[in-house]
Amino acid sequence: MPFTGRNIATSGGKMIFKQYYLGCLAHASYLIADEKSRVAAVVDPQRDVDQYLEDASRHGLKILHVLLTHQHADFVAGHVELRERVGAAIHLGARAKAEYDFTPMRDGDTICLGDEVALQVLETAGHTPESVCILVFAAGASPSDGKVRDPWAVLTGDTLFVNDVGRPDLRASLGWAPQDLAGLLYESLHEKLLPLPGATRVYPAHGAGSLCGKALGPENFSTLEVQRRVNYALQPMTKDEFIRLVVADQPEAPPYFAYDAVLNTKERPTLERVLERSLQPLTLEAVLELQSRHGQLLDVREAAAFEAAHLVGSLNISLEGQYATWAGTLLDRERPIVIIADPGREYEAALRLGRIGFDSVVGYLADGMASAVCRPDLVASTERIGPLEVLEELAQSSMPFLLDVRTARESKQNRIEGTVDIPLNQLPARIAEIPTGRRIIVYCAGGYRSSIAASLLKQRGFTDVVDLAGGFSAWNAAMATSQNDLVVALSVSNRRSHL
Repeated sequence: MPFTGRNIATSGGKMIFKQYYLGCLAHASYLIADEKSRVAAVVDPQRDVDQYLEDASRHGLKILHVLLTHQHADFVAGHVELRERVGAAIHLGARAKAEYDFTPMRDGDTICLGDEVALQVLETAGHTPESVCILVFAAGASPSDGKVRDPWAVLTGDTLFVNDVGRPDLRASLGWAPQDLAGLLYESLHEKLLPLPGATRVYPAHGAGSLCGKALGPENFSTLEVQRRVNYALQPMTKDEFIRLVVADQPEAPPYFAYDAVLNTKERPTLERVLERSLQPLTLEAVLELQSRHGQLLDVREAAAFEAAHLVGSLNISLEGQYATWAGTLLDRERPIVIIADPGREYEAALRLGRIGFDSVVGYLADGMASAVCRPDLVASTERIGPLEVLEELAQSSMPFLLDVRTARESKQNRIEGTVDIPLNQLPARIAEIPTGRRIIVYCAGGYRSSIAASLLKQRGFTDVVDLAGGFSAWNAAMATSQNDLVVALSVSNRRSHL
């Protein structure tokens, strides 16, 4: 069953168990409660915590505990928010360090939510040194009486995913060698998780699309029995073989990952306070003043709308795609950010930046681009062309510069002949490789990343920049159609020659 949203819920007798899924960050979090005692815990919450509080209120629950399976790198967790809103106690792995007070969790430590539901800790270092997994005992299966019981599920954080395991290289900037963490991960998997009963449900902290692994499956949960059979990293192999396998071919981590991992250890402002400060309407004059003082103009509209008309110098990262990931990759978190959005979407834009700790939003352009109607001198556009127009330009003597901003893995599979490959996340550092006196046609898979890249190039002073609408998918479809038309034309011509 694929991840379809955040409202996936399961009830097991005396237990309330709900999984929340945040698609834009491929992040899963959990609320677990005992129906009789009404005591609840939240595991790996996102920073905006209203959904947990609303569900707790609806069911008459008291959220007394918030647990992090590790100090997450790809988002800012909501543990501080839950502590501030409802007084929940924060629990971290025993090897964690943080500025705020927390209860360290060690192997075997148990949180009894009531007579029927309990959470028990497994220390599972590997993805990070302080990683833990959480065993869930339900409906009379509590370990509190000292008897050996089978767990109903295990919340695996980033230690074990569906069809993958956590990457061991995200703490390299903090002094941990990936090979050392990979060795710890092997031991955690083989000594702590794999010995559990095969029927144990596996609920991870991430799904497909997350950069916390390299081959995550699309399902929202699995079982250990299934994972033993299908997960490439759980197949029989030596520890050295495992280390080589999981260290190799990991995707590049966005630069904000290390920042978020550290931020999750800090005493920091809550998201609610950040948004109160950030969501200030600004006049066009105020926006231009901020831009002149090194402010960043972030236009979050769809690519077609942005390229039709945008403020000169603005960067387009649409809310309709992997907004937070690309914002975290390309924006400078230390510089003020001004949001340009369709009216009514400013809150969403600031909220999603806040989820990754980009709290430097200073406001939004009041009335959006409508406020610039009387100032055409401040407005620019970006040319969009279709595949057949690109084909015509390639046939001309003055060849355009074709720029593919997909990942290296995508480009290797198929590409337009003569293309130069610079993945979008590398483009700012490799901008000197782009020729200055030449027409530049940018493309990606479907048009989302190419619009970002085109806006970035125009920011850097490139003037003749063109976006291939629909990306490589549109190119492929157009080439297939063109070839079919050519075959039909030749066939008709051959038939006529035989009449």
